[in-house]
Amino acid sequence: MTNTTSTTEPVLGGAAGAAAPAPDVTGATDGSRASRPNGRKRRRAAWGVMSTREKVLRYVLLVVVLFITIGPFLWQLSTSLKGTGEDIYTANPSFIPTQPTFGNYLRVGEAIPVFGYIGNSLVVAAIDVLGNIVFATLAGFALARLQWRFRKAVLGLFLATLVLPGEATIISQFVTVKDLGLADSLVGVALPGMIAALNVLLMFNAFRQIPEEIDQAAVMDGANALQRLRYISLPAVQGTIAVIAIFSFIGAWDDFLWPLIVLQSPDKLTLTVGLQYLQGTFATDQRMIAAGTMIAFIPIAVIFAILQRFFFKGVEEGGVKG
Repeated sequence: MTNTTSTTEPVLGGAAGAAAPAPDVTGATDGSRASRPNGRKRRRAAWGVMSTREKVLRYVLLVVVLFITIGPFLWQLSTSLKGTGEDIYTANPSFIPTQPTFGNYLRVGEAIPVFGYIGNSLVVAAIDVLGNIVFATLAGFALARLQWRFRKAVLGLFLATLVLPGEATIISQFVTVKDLGLADSLVGVALPGMIAALNVLLMFNAFRQIPEEIDQAAVMDGANALQRLRYISLPAVQGTIAVIAIFSFIGAWDDFLWPLIVLQSPDKLTLTVGLQYLQGTFATDQRMIAAGTMIAFIPIAVIFAILQRFFFKGVEEGGVKG
């Protein structure tokens, strides 16, 4: 006797399960497609494909951001190239000079010792860049890769210093520099910026992305901490080091308040402080002031052009390169 009893329960993973209606790309079965009108019109757009309206909105926002960020720079550049016969205060300003000239840049060199000021700023920036690369790298490596007591407490102190504005500690910094006999010197200007808490945290985050297994294997091979730093960690964080170099250079080059407090001798002034002589002596000649601003911008543009590929590599850096 054979058993002819049949069941209507679905069989999971069996033939009956395979015979179930297959969903289409919208996730609907054949029955639901029949009962739902205009099913194709509700189909989602392909991933990564933008509509025309979305493209227009993005380009409009991009133009607005460019106008806000790059607009003042272009206006300063245009003003620095305009001749004395052009009216820069007209109600209908023009970005393109009708009488372009480089005479304003030559007049800046005649009014102030601009090359001496540039040399002083380069000295301060070089000290700050070198100090941040060395000390931030060592501190970040110690916080991320070494095990020692109070490591988390020290990391918390670095985080806490980011909350304090620079003006809150500027008096204590000046007293310290004066007691060290470094007042009215370029070393005294560069000393407080030789290591920044933000740069230490950047290096800490970069070193932390390196897998622990690599350090453990190096320890088993007999490598000490300095060897692990030199041969394992440093090659993996070159991009972050470039980011620190660029940020340190820009911070030292653009600093105005601290050099103004420390320096008294006219021949030791940095470029940002020295350019104020243009504002005080030639307050009505905005063309020459704009030319001085462009001169101060040139070194930053050169440094960024040299390190830009390392900069973008460091922004997205997060692991060991194979």
